[in-house]
Amino acid sequence: MEDDAAFYKELPKVELHAHLNGSVSVQTVERLIQRKPHLNIEHSMTAIGKGQRRTLDECFEVFKVIHKLVDTEEDILMVAKDVIKEFAADNVKYLELRSTPREEKDTRLTKKSYVEAVIKAIQQCKNEGVDIDVRFLVAIDRRNGPEVALETVKLAEDFMLSSGDLVVGIDLSGDPTVGHGRVLLPALERARNSGLKLSLHMSEVPSQLEESELLLNLPPDRIGHGTFLHPEMGGSQSLVDRVVKHQIPLEICLTSNVKGQTVPSYSQHHFRYWYQLGHPCVICVSFLSCGIIDLVALNHTHSSAAICFKVCVFVPRFRDQFTSSQTCVARGVAPLSSLSFLPFFSLLCVVVLPNPATFYKQPIPVKCSQAEQINIK
Repeated sequence: MEDDAAFYKELPKVELHAHLNGSVSVQTVERLIQRKPHLNIEHSMTAIGKGQRRTLDECFEVFKVIHKLVDTEEDILMVAKDVIKEFAADNVKYLELRSTPREEKDTRLTKKSYVEAVIKAIQQCKNEGVDIDVRFLVAIDRRNGPEVALETVKLAEDFMLSSGDLVVGIDLSGDPTVGHGRVLLPALERARNSGLKLSLHMSEVPSQLEESELLLNLPPDRIGHGTFLHPEMGGSQSLVDRVVKHQIPLEICLTSNVKGQTVPSYSQHHFRYWYQLGHPCVICVSFLSCGIIDLVALNHTHSSAAICFKVCVFVPRFRDQFTSSQTCVARGVAPLSSLSFLPFFSLLCVVVLPNPATFYKQPIPVKCSQAEQINIK
């Protein structure tokens, strides 16, 4: 079991669904609290540190605590650098962070300076030799309405042109029970027309059937979660057919969904449905820590996929490194830009193939593990 944990930690990984404020480690939170004792937030550490299951509403409450602590450019810079370095320490080789720009009148933080601080963190980590490629998605919070969404897209457009390819797309996120995607369509259409890629949280809750139909008209470049897209989860065959037709990859966040209680267990996760279809999927973590998911979540997510669904994951650059529990399946990333390693928005992202050997036309080594000894419930 210890060998398995070490293997998954050493496995080079791609993370495409990392919310910046949801990836702040307990250690970083403690540093922030020490810097701001006047906020009297110590009692919130109990809620942040446990890592127990919590409802989706409770997960958004954790974000509110983080937002209180992160309200200056210096805070954002520190948090972003810590997050990047912690993902790198977990052997993530390509990372896409996402976050909604905020403004704070008391500290003179603007939405522009918010994004600038994230970009500065990415650049400083690169200059310091941190072994990871990082890109940034500017997030639209659906709760803020169409006018703010359009402002966010305009901000992303500016940084797409000025950041040296570091700002590469738009994320649509926020509380899925608030608002409707139809009012955000003009902003999302503008983003797509300007060359920004679209990663949209879709069908996170059962009530989003109509909205999902509308968002698929764009269509998005990737889908976040997609928990309730398929008929067995209250979606529709029409939604599935359109996702499959456009080959839109799903960002699959197993541990996040289980911890957030939108799915009951790993074995009942909707990944199984899409995996059996042979549809492109990418295994993601969504929230790395903050008590929503603990610090070993990324490796636990990959090992859970291997055990529950007999999936093996790997990145093409490291073809000699594979993993599996009893059988293997390939994870392939297709580049879409001029980056030497993993450019942004690999549309094939993580391709789950029933027979990876036919894809690479070579034998696939298998590393067996003792699946029965690992508790993944």
